[in-house]
Amino acid sequence: MRRDDPGRDISSNPALGRVLGRLGGPELMDLLSDGLSGGDLTTLLLEVFRRRADRLTPAEVMRRYRSDRFVAPAPTGFTALRRTEDALLSALPDAFEMLVLAPVLPLATHSSVATVDPRKVIATVRGSEVAADPTNALALEASLRRSLALAAAPRSPALVRLAASQRVTRAQHFSAPGMLAHFQIFGLVTAGRDTGNRRFEHQQLAEHLRFAVAALTAVGVQHTQIRLTGLEDASRPVIERIRGDFAELPGLTVLEDPDRATGRGYYTGSCFKIYAGVEDQYLEVADGGFVDWSQLLTGNRKERLLISGFGVDRIADIRRTGTAPGDAGPIT
Repeated sequence: MRRDDPGRDISSNPALGRVLGRLGGPELMDLLSDGLSGGDLTTLLLEVFRRRADRLTPAEVMRRYRSDRFVAPAPTGFTALRRTEDALLSALPDAFEMLVLAPVLPLATHSSVATVDPRKVIATVRGSEVAADPTNALALEASLRRSLALAAAPRSPALVRLAASQRVTRAQHFSAPGMLAHFQIFGLVTAGRDTGNRRFEHQQLAEHLRFAVAALTAVGVQHTQIRLTGLEDASRPVIERIRGDFAELPGLTVLEDPDRATGRGYYTGSCFKIYAGVEDQYLEVADGGFVDWSQLLTGNRKERLLISGFGVDRIADIRRTGTAPGDAGPIT
């Protein structure tokens, strides 16, 4: 997502303007961002960081470790996280393939197809970025597999179902107490082709939501709430069919949430949030919906993609304590 006026970033960022003023002005930013090839910029930055690392003493590294929120261990214990992941995995339909994702992705993975500010993602000096959400990496892999299927059969309806559990990092600062810089997300994606009459949307959304209900039941949640939001008129039949599909399930409430503010511009068609009933309140534990990423990545407007993300830290705390924990980081 390129900006029309790069200078706008400098004028709205006093700290950046101060740094560039010391080093020769905005022309330096133009040189680094546009005047060097990716390989040359990597060569330059690797040398810069080598020199900076050479000057750091063990005591300075320890001071940084004490103060840097990105490097502190997770407050949720390993055993609690592992047992929660196992419970989620036990509920996953056999059709989904679990992947072990790389911790980094190509630069702009999170911003080129989704409405994510690049400053919320940790970039590396090697032209990559640290994973901020497993669904972005899963979407890349699903789109690659769909491209291969389309190359063999241009109208291939073959579904690609992928899942992964990944520790992710997000660079924005959260002011709420207990919000984490890194946290675990269990992500699902289903990619396929529009087959007409919103069949893909209904069938795959039902599958993701059935997994959610089964997964939360497996970790001991007795009351689950699904809130569905239609972002366009064409999604109404899908939402109505989903509400009918899940109407009789015990311990489950399905509501419509037309006033949802988050996710607009990120999701297309319809989206959802999932809440676990804890004590006398509902705690958000999952978020998902349809996105246009596979259309952009494959260049095919008939492609469809559904994503879901489950906050493993949050679910683990609920499972361990049976009470509402402090907020363990965002889900999307």
